[in-house]
Amino acid sequence: MEPSKIHIKEPEKLLPVSADCDVLVCGGGIAGIASALAAVRHGARVTLLEREFMLGGLATLGLITIYLPLCDGEGHQVSFGIAEELLRLSVGRGIHEDDPNYPYAWLEGGTDEERIARRFRAQYNPHIFAVDAEKLLLESGVNILYGTLVADTVVEDGHIKAVIIENKSGRSAVTVKTVVDATGDADVCARAGADCALFGQGNVLAAWYYRFTEVKGVQLHLLGASDTPDELRKPGETQQYLANRRFGGLDAGEISEYTILSHQTAMREIMKYRESHPDAVPVTFPTIPQLRMTRRIAGLRTAASQPTHQFEEKSIGMIGDWRKRGPVYELPFDCLYGDSIKNLICAGRNISVTDGMWDITRVIPVCAVTGQAAGTAAAYGIDFADIDIKELQSALRKDGVRLHCDEVL
Repeated sequence: MEPSKIHIKEPEKLLPVSADCDVLVCGGGIAGIASALAAVRHGARVTLLEREFMLGGLATLGLITIYLPLCDGEGHQVSFGIAEELLRLSVGRGIHEDDPNYPYAWLEGGTDEERIARRFRAQYNPHIFAVDAEKLLLESGVNILYGTLVADTVVEDGHIKAVIIENKSGRSAVTVKTVVDATGDADVCARAGADCALFGQGNVLAAWYYRFTEVKGVQLHLLGASDTPDELRKPGETQQYLANRRFGGLDAGEISEYTILSHQTAMREIMKYRESHPDAVPVTFPTIPQLRMTRRIAGLRTAASQPTHQFEEKSIGMIGDWRKRGPVYELPFDCLYGDSIKNLICAGRNISVTDGMWDITRVIPVCAVTGQAAGTAAAYGIDFADIDIKELQSALRKDGVRLHCDEVL
């Protein structure tokens, strides 16, 4: 009989409560960092769970070390608050000041023309950024649990009462008031029974890595890239891929295959490169799979990529389009949560958006914008549908966020 056809009943047992908190943030990527910071700054007792042993997710362990633009490409900054704070933190030690993409015009008081010519983006060292983010969270009062997975949830009357976790200490429960799902894959949503949607197109293989040569030093090599969602693809447009298959990103066996292919592809590439550059050596490969879009919550609203520059009454912040200049979006609060689990909110690349918008909202600045909004809301109330949006917007404004296009354009 196939293993998948065999079922073994797990013995029921009482679990110890290992922690109690106001806000439980699940996932320590950029969205989780921003959520935890926002919540603790608004007086909540915050615990952050991270399955790996370093913060940052794809932005550090995944080596996607490009902090994409906070601007619209036409000289206007549109993302503020923690999104800007974390960009400044990422370059705060000056490691990449000699990089041609370093945003001098934005950080050093450049002219309007200089800001138009070079977008407000940066490249950074992943290890320094991760440790500096950890220090910031700890100094702010966030409790961090590394090596910890969300195994299940306890739901009563449409509310998560506890999250079952598993780590080196075993299996235990964390009792909560509110939960932020910043896992990137809507893992908490799925375990709690919230309505979810999948990225049906699947992910292409990517294998970004760092390599060293004596002439060029340490450089990020972008081997493979993200795919264009079908709804945005131009007629006749084709792309070259590293593998002739796609990956959904939600099956353990498939994710293992993706990771192995990524390792092998990067190793073949560096060995081929060494034929003409014998001093070249790999410095680091990604330690988590570079999957971009997998599963998201099906929220009260599903934000779309059209139209742009549209006033949104429930805006929780603005974002630009990292792929092109011009578009600006005001993100609605109700694309962060659904209607079945009242005290569960999402941040980062698992918010409720169309496939085309997903490609825009999955990146670092947007994860920080949605993380700040989710963390602030999580500190304010238990039923997100009942939160006073004006009160939430006022809190975000006081924390430096700008909500509407007419505030910056």
